Amino acid sequence: MNTYANLPVYLARGEGVWLWDEDGRKYLDGLAGIAVNTLGHNHPRLVAAIADQASKLIHTSNVYKVRLQETLADKLAALSGMDKVFFCNSGLEANEAALKIARKYGHDRGISNPEIIVYDNAFHGRSIATLSATGNAKVHKGFEPLVQGFVRVPLNDLAAVEKVAIENPNVVAVFLEAIQGEGGIAPARVEYLKALRALCDARGWLLMIDEVQCGIGRTGKWFAHQWAGILPDVMPLAKGLAGGVPIGAVVARGAAASVFGPGNHGTTFGGNPLACRAALETIAVIEDDGLLANAEQTGQAMRAVFSRELSSVAGILDIRGRGLMLGIELACPCAEIPKRALAYSKEYGLLINVTQDRVVRLLPSLVMNVEEATLLADGVVTIVRDFLSQQAEPKAA
Repeated sequence: MNTYANLPVYLARGEGVWLWDEDGRKYLDGLAGIAVNTLGHNHPRLVAAIADQASKLIHTSNVYKVRLQETLADKLAALSGMDKVFFCNSGLEANEAALKIARKYGHDRGISNPEIIVYDNAFHGRSIATLSATGNAKVHKGFEPLVQGFVRVPLNDLAAVEKVAIENPNVVAVFLEAIQGEGGIAPARVEYLKALRALCDARGWLLMIDEVQCGIGRTGKWFAHQWAGILPDVMPLAKGLAGGVPIGAVVARGAAASVFGPGNHGTTFGGNPLACRAALETIAVIEDDGLLANAEQTGQAMRAVFSRELSSVAGILDIRGRGLMLGIELACPCAEIPKRALAYSKEYGLLINVTQDRVVRLLPSLVMNVEEATLLADGVVTIVRDFLSQQAEPKAA
C-alpha cells in the first residue's frame, strides 16, 4: 500500500555504521533504522547469536514457558530497578499495553472513566488508541472519532498538569516520552520529570514514561529518564532492544506490575526465543563494549561540531538532544534535506531524516565512533548550510 514516501534507494548490505545500495554506492548511517540498529549492521556477535538461536528454536508461543524470556525479563528488571515485564513486538504494542494498564488501574480503584494526561507533539503509535494519545493532528486526520480518555497538556509545563489535577478527579496516569522523538527531539526537563514523579506519588497516579525511541543506551544511560534519577511506574520499550529483531516490552513496578492477570492481555509472537536471544546479546554487547559511555562521548563530539558551525547561522533555531539522539531545528520546512543527504558527496551519501517538518533528526548506532560521528556531523553541517543559503537567495522574477 502507498503508506511511505520512500527515498529512491535500495539498501543491500551493511557493515558497522556503513551501508551500500544495490548499485554499490556507500552511505554513512545516521538514522540506524530509526533508532533500531543499536549495534549497527552485521555485528558479528549479534549475527552469531541470531543464527545459533534460529538453528535451535524460533517460536513456541506463550502457551509454554520461555526460558530466554525469563532471563531477559530479569535483566531488564535489574537495569531499570523495576519489577515485571510483558513482552510484545513493537513500540506501538508496548504503548497500547501501557494504556491498558492505566485504564485497569483506574477501574480497580473504582474510577469508571479513567483518564490519562498526554502531551502536545507526543508520538506513541498509529493504532487507534496510541494515535489518540499522540499529539499530532496529521496522525489523527482521517481516523476520527478518536479514543476518549486523554487530557492533553504542553511539555515541561507543570502548572498545566497541576490544573488538570485540580479539575479532573478521573486522572489515573501521566504518559510522556523522556525525549519526544517524532515530536522534534524535545526533552522533558530533568526538574520537570522529578516534579511529575512527586505529583504522581501525591495523587496516586501512575507515571508512565515512553522509552521506545530514547531508551536502550541511546542517551548515554540505559533509559533517558535515569538522567533525572527517578523511577517510572510503567516503561514501554522497543526499537533498539534487540538490535533490529522486532520486539517490544512493558516494564512495570509496584501496583502497576500486578494490574494484569491471566486473560487481561496477551500476544502470539511477543517474547519468542529468537527475539529474546537477540535482545540479550544486544544488551551484553552494550555492557561489554562500553557503549553507554561511547554514546555520550560520541554525541558530545557531534554537538560540539554543530555548536561551532551552526549555532550562529541564520535560520537555525535550536540544537538539542542528548547522546546519540540529536535534533537541529530550522526556521523553515526542510523535508528535502534527507534526499539531498543521499547525494552528499561522490564518495558516500548520508542517511538522516527530518521530523516535525523542520527538525533534522540524528539517531546513529551506538557503535559509531568519534571519527565517524565527526564525518556525519561535518556532512550535516554542509548540507544544512547549503540548504539555508538557497532559501535565502532571492527568487527569480
